[in-house]
Amino acid sequence: MNNFVFYSPTEFVFGKNTESEVGALARKYGANKVLILYGGGSVVRSGLLDRVQKALEEVGIDYCCMGGIQPNPIDSKVYEGIDICRERQIDMLIPVGGGSVIDTAKAIAVGTLYDGDFWDFYIGKAIAKTALKVAVVLTIPAAGSEGSGNTVITKVETLQKLSLRTPSVLRPVFSIMNPELTYTLPAYQTACGVADMMAHIMERYFTNTQEVEVSDRLCEGTLTAIINEAPKALVNPMDYGARANLMWSGMIAHNGTCGVGCEEDWASHFLEHEISAIYDVAHGAGLSVIFPAWMTWMVGHNVDKIAQYAIRVWNVSPHSDKKTIALEGISRLKSFFVSLGLPVNFKQLGIDTPDIDRMVNGLHHNKGELVGNFVKLTRSDSKDIYQLACLPFETGK
Repeated sequence: MNNFVFYSPTEFVFGKNTESEVGALARKYGANKVLILYGGGSVVRSGLLDRVQKALEEVGIDYCCMGGIQPNPIDSKVYEGIDICRERQIDMLIPVGGGSVIDTAKAIAVGTLYDGDFWDFYIGKAIAKTALKVAVVLTIPAAGSEGSGNTVITKVETLQKLSLRTPSVLRPVFSIMNPELTYTLPAYQTACGVADMMAHIMERYFTNTQEVEVSDRLCEGTLTAIINEAPKALVNPMDYGARANLMWSGMIAHNGTCGVGCEEDWASHFLEHEISAIYDVAHGAGLSVIFPAWMTWMVGHNVDKIAQYAIRVWNVSPHSDKKTIALEGISRLKSFFVSLGLPVNFKQLGIDTPDIDRMVNGLHHNKGELVGNFVKLTRSDSKDIYQLACLPFETGK
């Protein structure tokens, strides 16, 4: 196990009707002027936005709103939010939604207090040292942004989709997590969230770091819980227990708990970012295509942990042929994704002729000539993985 610092100061307020506490919590954390952010309007139609506003009014906190944040959030909304925050002297942002809304809020929070372009932080030109406070009312369990210091934004002009990781600056001060708010999520959105949280765990699980049994077991146990609970939520969207377990799993998957002491990988996420930046597909759907392809390539290059995953997570019978074990585990992962209605190749994702060369060039331009850590991927390796993601399921096992 490697040396590590684990810093996770977020206060999680979990359970039914907890959105009614947003005003008291915002006051507790020193808010005076709040910017509420949301996406396409479901929070308006459901009455959730009204409830959040009422809770702020009850404690005398001034607020304004900014809607229209899209999936795969873009830089133009960040600039819009920064202007509002500076003009209104905002001191806390409260995103009401899922990862896209939360990530936009974090980018605004770090950009408002910076004299330059917020994008400087994403391209490594500047280091984020301070930000406005962010608090969360979560409606979509998936990205885990409610518990992390991470944010991902796409720059429209260049179609670069890049992440910023600043756990000491951008972790939310509090996150309200009411599983009831997820009852009306479309089945496909729920499934994409499941793929996203599973991928967050697997990015940490597939590590070359030795003697990380606790982290391994945390990863395996959380993956197993997700695999058990996801079908229940799709069969009965109002199954509170299934929704609650998925919501908490999404947070655990990305707040760092599952990766303490490990060198993490993240190549699959970077491979997927090129897909969703160019083709604007759901991030979770892109991951359900890319992660099995990445794992299949890894069978020929670093098989041991893939085989362990197959045995411990998918109950593949152990025997001497690790490659066969690993491939069976990957096949069971693909079958699980298909059972949730997710794609497992480019064609199912709606991309008949993916521009692989463009994606490879974008990936290595953004992330360097070597990508990831489990096996450091060259341009040729990345191209092979994208090509594996083109195969039909039957021949791509």
